[in-house]
Amino acid sequence: MAGEILFSVLSWLAVIQVLQLGAWPALDRTLGRLAAAAAYPASVLAFALLSWYGALFSLPVWFAVLPFVGGIAYAGSRGFYTKERLRSALPWNAAFLVPFLFMLETRWINPTISYAEKFMDHAFLASIMRCPVVPPLDPWYAGGTLDVYYYIGYWTGGALGLTSGVPSTVAFNLILPTVLGLAAVSLYALGHLLLDRNRWLPVLILFLPNPSAVHLILTRAPWLDILWGSTRTIEGTINEYPLFSMLWGDVHPHVMSFFNQAFLLFLLTFAYMRWGDLSMRGRAFLCGLTALSLGSMPGTNSWDVLVYAPVTLVFGLLIWQRYGNFTLDGKGSWMLLATVPPLAVAAYLPFYIHLNSPGIEGIGVVTAPSALMEFFLVHGFFLAVLIAACAPDIRRRPYLLLAVTPFVFIGYPAAAIAAVPLIYLVVRRRFSATDTFAILGLLIIIATEFVYLRDNMGEAYFRMNTVFKFYLPAWILMGTAVSVIVGEWLRGIDWRVPAGAERALPVLAAAALLIAPFAIDIDLGYDGRALDGAAYLQRSHPGDAAAIAFLRDLPGEHIIIEAEGGDYTYYSRVSSFTGIPAVLGMPFHEYMWRGDEGRVGERTADLRMIYEQPSRSIELMQKYNATLLYVGAEERTRYTVLLPTEALELIYDAEGVQVYRIPGQACCPPRSREEVRR
Repeated sequence: MAGEILFSVLSWLAVIQVLQLGAWPALDRTLGRLAAAAAYPASVLAFALLSWYGALFSLPVWFAVLPFVGGIAYAGSRGFYTKERLRSALPWNAAFLVPFLFMLETRWINPTISYAEKFMDHAFLASIMRCPVVPPLDPWYAGGTLDVYYYIGYWTGGALGLTSGVPSTVAFNLILPTVLGLAAVSLYALGHLLLDRNRWLPVLILFLPNPSAVHLILTRAPWLDILWGSTRTIEGTINEYPLFSMLWGDVHPHVMSFFNQAFLLFLLTFAYMRWGDLSMRGRAFLCGLTALSLGSMPGTNSWDVLVYAPVTLVFGLLIWQRYGNFTLDGKGSWMLLATVPPLAVAAYLPFYIHLNSPGIEGIGVVTAPSALMEFFLVHGFFLAVLIAACAPDIRRRPYLLLAVTPFVFIGYPAAAIAAVPLIYLVVRRRFSATDTFAILGLLIIIATEFVYLRDNMGEAYFRMNTVFKFYLPAWILMGTAVSVIVGEWLRGIDWRVPAGAERALPVLAAAALLIAPFAIDIDLGYDGRALDGAAYLQRSHPGDAAAIAFLRDLPGEHIIIEAEGGDYTYYSRVSSFTGIPAVLGMPFHEYMWRGDEGRVGERTADLRMIYEQPSRSIELMQKYNATLLYVGAEERTRYTVLLPTEALELIYDAEGVQVYRIPGQACCPPRSREEVRR
């Protein structure tokens, strides 16, 4: 087992390293000494897009790695990979690898695919890896595809898993380490643009708890209450922050997008600070990279593009003003503004055409805004630093504070507090990258106090998704700004630290990070110590574990009948662990995506009839083109199982689980109980 784990990790890392090495030379002329860092996220995004287009044209996923191998061969033949250049990349490699190993340890301690959104996350991943077609098959809605959801993040993980030969249940636990590593190296590169010293400070926003978590720690709350409670601070909402999202372990779109958010901010900052030094070719290349990043957002986590499309436009305007004074000058200062949006759409146009998501239902007005203390417990760290940074301006022009009083009078005190630094940052009109990040982050948290995007989450949680999905980009924007402000404060302090101690500090910090997962209770009671997210089934559900292993190796395309038992339960486990589409799984999720047209209730009733009315079983299985029928403990609990066994072919029978198929459907040779046990 240890050998298999080591092989999986090394194989996965080898693919990422090939991608990075293959992309690095192409980025070098434009990004210079930061090219090796940017090559990590850029290559993963490019690989995902190439593999997706390859699948669209029926090519194997691994074909997408060939351009990177070719890039290595070409650059190597021209002497690109010198010892000096490879040595210069070591800090970037460490910036990726240390957070990767931290998260790898965390997932090893608690690898289980068992709670929260993990069944969904793995179901999508397994479906893509079992049958990498475009659009991918929906594992919870037989006959449907994932065109109702933003699945590109799952596609990226699945493509890496297929290329590295890692099974989906292990790839599931390698995705978040990769996301954290890519985000960290992007923020570290951003620190090199914005800080002269302590360039690692922006990386800390990935590991910083919110004030609510600190408050719960100081009040000695139980560990699980600290994790969960700190993200449910504002009533009726979700207030996740990156550290929680990573520790919680859902391989979900809002988490997988972290690295791309950080990468886009790096690209925009680089363009803002270095545009005048670039050739026209370099500017065009930088616009292409920015389009690659921005264009992937609707497919990875659609909410992000609602934030970062305006962010990109703002930086495009700032670049045009700074280098061209809003004229059509020869420096092409208008290029980013004019070319990135259409290029971003063009690059991912087939995905947008396929997308059949219900979207939002409109914009609503928030009539119950956040309580002031709850708001502080989420954003207090950042607000305190931003207000402190604006203190000299506040002393010079205190009368500007009057501008926030209307917010207080109409009952939005949280928005009033956040508006204080916003007003002073805007009025001083410096509009550096740091100030701009802060302004944009503040605008987000103020806007979500007044408006929300309507969805079908109900009256009690009317603004839950809006706050949830917008607070994370706000955290990254404000956190980056605050980290740079703190870095500038530290630069003004004469620490008189010996050179050796200063060099040792990053090593000690890395060591502390790698020890941390073993020093805190993060297994949440699951006692994993593995990287296979399905390993726990062998202890808790041995019958299902063996049957699922059989089905995962079953060749051919299938649709399976299994029990439906609501959302966030152990039901839907067969489709979730195998990627074989079921007639219906997690019905509320499917209803959210498909609405009344999905006829979810009809499928629920049909499943009951398949198990309980033998005269209709075959007919209804054929209605959904089902080839397999699963009978385990959950099916017997959910239904009074009465099957026309004489009309079905038993292909698996072991440990209380039977799997049948309809005769005449292509499947596999029968296996006896003894064969299964052997």
